[in-house]
Amino acid sequence: MAVTKTHPIKSTLKAAIDYICNPDKTDGKLLVSSFGCAAETADIEFEWTRRHSIDKGTHLGRHLIQAFEPGAVSAEEAHEIGMQLAKEILGGKYEFVLTTHIDKGHIHNHLIFNAVSFTDHKHYHSNKRSYHEIRRASDRLCREHGLSVIVPGQDRGKSYIEHQAAQNGTSFKAKLKAAIDRLIPVSSSLDDLLTRLQREGYEIKHGKYISARAPDQERFTRLKTLGADYTEEAIATRIAGGPRPSRQPQQRSGKVSLLIDIQNNIKAQQSAGYQRWATIENLKRAAATMNFLTEHGIGSYEELVERCDAVAAASIRTRESLRDTEQRIADLSLLGKQIDTYRKLKPIYDRYKASKDKEKFLRGFESEIILFEAAVKEIKKAGLTKLPSAEKLKAELDGLSTRKAALQAELRKVQHEETEYDTLRKNVSVLLSQKSKVETRNILELQ
Repeated sequence: MAVTKTHPIKSTLKAAIDYICNPDKTDGKLLVSSFGCAAETADIEFEWTRRHSIDKGTHLGRHLIQAFEPGAVSAEEAHEIGMQLAKEILGGKYEFVLTTHIDKGHIHNHLIFNAVSFTDHKHYHSNKRSYHEIRRASDRLCREHGLSVIVPGQDRGKSYIEHQAAQNGTSFKAKLKAAIDRLIPVSSSLDDLLTRLQREGYEIKHGKYISARAPDQERFTRLKTLGADYTEEAIATRIAGGPRPSRQPQQRSGKVSLLIDIQNNIKAQQSAGYQRWATIENLKRAAATMNFLTEHGIGSYEELVERCDAVAAASIRTRESLRDTEQRIADLSLLGKQIDTYRKLKPIYDRYKASKDKEKFLRGFESEIILFEAAVKEIKKAGLTKLPSAEKLKAELDGLSTRKAALQAELRKVQHEETEYDTLRKNVSVLLSQKSKVETRNILELQ
């Protein structure tokens, strides 16, 4: 599991970059990477991009820290995860410097990125939505690398701090939920339960929603924010002997669902009622599986396997095409940045080359000369003999962006199909294990 936190850099950008690039912390700078800039001149390149922005804002950049549990990951893998996260959340639009620190008990990444995009010169807006996107991307990447993450479900809607507090038994919400669960069996009504909470030290506030506050808690907690089982209506229903809303089976969405493994399901072993429901539900899911096979002309297990393999192959091809397109967009955007820098600074560089006192000229335009020479280096590396026009670059980028959007839509569709066919395959495998393969194949052929 990786923990992420972010904060703005309002001053001393160079000092912050120098700190994260410290050789003693980054294995002699082996764990230092950058995008759209060089780590050594990142502060100058950040400033050059900001200079062309209309909405500069008050921040010079943002600093994101991604920390891993001790012993959970190697430095190299942590750096790879950090690079994948940076490319995903920044979309190839912001210069950044990424480093991995190994000098403490836990490995952690530092990502400093420009507050302004070099592609459209718009300011990066940090808010709750953008932070949750970072967290979700970080969790998914950790999961893909075999690292543990906070499991969604009962903790949905919790901040990371609340999750950690709940794990440590110090969450106000967790304690309030536990108190309500304990008092429901002995309460005669919602008002009676609220009275009992007051006796335990909780302050109750009535309004549009009922809220409660523990003695040492700063803010009130609305009961409805505790989850579906703790709304005023749900608590009243539970006091009257009704079930928890979260334990009611969800309405069918029309898609094929995975068969329930009743034999190895602990809940089914403990509850005869749940076991009966699961048995009936499995019959419905088995029927939905057979209907799907019939509607899609799949008459045998072998045909189903072929269809699954074809969908998986299509998913791989689409992902590869999307990755290649995104890489081309990033490369072209960077090239556009260097060409733009070259054109704007060439007059200054020509004056520098023609000046008689180059040292004096350099003292006044050192940043510009550094940026121009870096741009020339990158343009030569791209193998360009003639600079393309800004219009031509924009047209190609627009075409690539359109293709990217189409590939993303196609990938969502094929991933849905991949999940659906994987469920079908598992269901049919279970059915084959319950009956003889011959009998089941005969059933399939009759569909």
